[in-house]
Amino acid sequence: MKQYFHSVRLDKEQCKGCTNCIKRCPTEAIRVRDGKARIIEELCVDCGECIRTCPNHAKIAVEDSLDKLNDFKYRIALPAPSFYGQFDSKHTLDEILEALIMIGFDDVFEVALAAEVVTRGINNYLQENQSLKPLISQACPAVVGLIQVRFPLLLEHIIPIDSPMNMAAMYAKRNAFSKGYAPQEVGTFFITPCPGKITAIRQPAAKNHVYVDGAISISTIYGQVLKHIKDLKGNRKLQKASGLGIGWGSSGGEIKALKHGTKLAVDGIQNVINVLEQVEKGELRDIAYLECQACQGGCIGGSLVAKNPFLARVRIDQLVSKGTNPQLEHFLETVDLSHCLLKGDFQPRKVRNLDDNLAEALVKMEKLERTLEELPGLDCSSCGCPNCRALAEDIVKGLAFETDCVFKLRKQVEILAEEVLKLARKVPPAMGQRNSE
Repeated sequence: MKQYFHSVRLDKEQCKGCTNCIKRCPTEAIRVRDGKARIIEELCVDCGECIRTCPNHAKIAVEDSLDKLNDFKYRIALPAPSFYGQFDSKHTLDEILEALIMIGFDDVFEVALAAEVVTRGINNYLQENQSLKPLISQACPAVVGLIQVRFPLLLEHIIPIDSPMNMAAMYAKRNAFSKGYAPQEVGTFFITPCPGKITAIRQPAAKNHVYVDGAISISTIYGQVLKHIKDLKGNRKLQKASGLGIGWGSSGGEIKALKHGTKLAVDGIQNVINVLEQVEKGELRDIAYLECQACQGGCIGGSLVAKNPFLARVRIDQLVSKGTNPQLEHFLETVDLSHCLLKGDFQPRKVRNLDDNLAEALVKMEKLERTLEELPGLDCSSCGCPNCRALAEDIVKGLAFETDCVFKLRKQVEILAEEVLKLARKVPPAMGQRNSE
């Protein structure tokens, strides 16, 4: 089985085995065994739902530390569009970006600026490719992972346009090279709202060159920015992105920037699953483009942000309403949209099946259905599985026992108790009357 990198990890010391996380995981990637949660690597999509859900803070996201900046001579920050939503309107975008430089970066390149390039790339692709509908955005890596695990037949629907994050890193590095820096001297760091983006940097879903060298969460860097921003005057003009690119930070922002076709935006992992099920049934062929965001509200609702997503949305909407930036048009005139196209395909993940042999798999499927019928169907998760079907599947795979179900265990105990009681009532023939049984 392939080894996967995951930003989402388990802190065993903090885990109490409470089963809250297994009920919220959209890919049923968590089991609780021996009082501790276990993450099934091939199923986890790093959506961060377990981080949000865990009352014991036992789920964490592994990110890069600011110390990694010391590995490079020229360090460039790539703030996500949702990063702007973390700050009040009293701070200008120029001040926010300058504060990043005060922390230790040498330059900044807005991911929102690259989002405007990607928007043009998507517009072109939609105009030239209208046979397959709907095409699905690949901006949210958790959604791409979800499709790889649960909806592999929809992989061809993912639009082969690179993410704003990676495009921003590519442009940032080119700028640095033009200043005379060597490739090994330049480091690009994405300021991320979610663990999914961290995983996408380390292990991209499609075979494509990754230009990002590290990821630091918004929640980690937020306090540092607040510390420096109060002394800044915003004299440096660093903002180049316009409202359309910044809008990518919240749900609906991506499709709002598109010009062609019927579009639909969906946010929240369960809502995304429901819509993808409809796409799989062929029910949304009148939709040209589908924006799917795993987090409620989009990236502003990521599990690694600092601010309430509803408040962040107000700020993003304010910035979107300001419209275009004169510096943007100059930049867009210089870009080659062919660079947006991904070189590799999205492949399904190899998930552990009932059996690699088809005939054996069918036999095990029948056993699974019989096992499921005998389970209570309460989906209580006290067995450590997310639901009764998952337990039945684990039993057939040899990963669990029927007595892991407390109701089956109680029934077994009752049968055993009755047998013990019967035996207790028996007496040897030499000690009294022989039992009629």
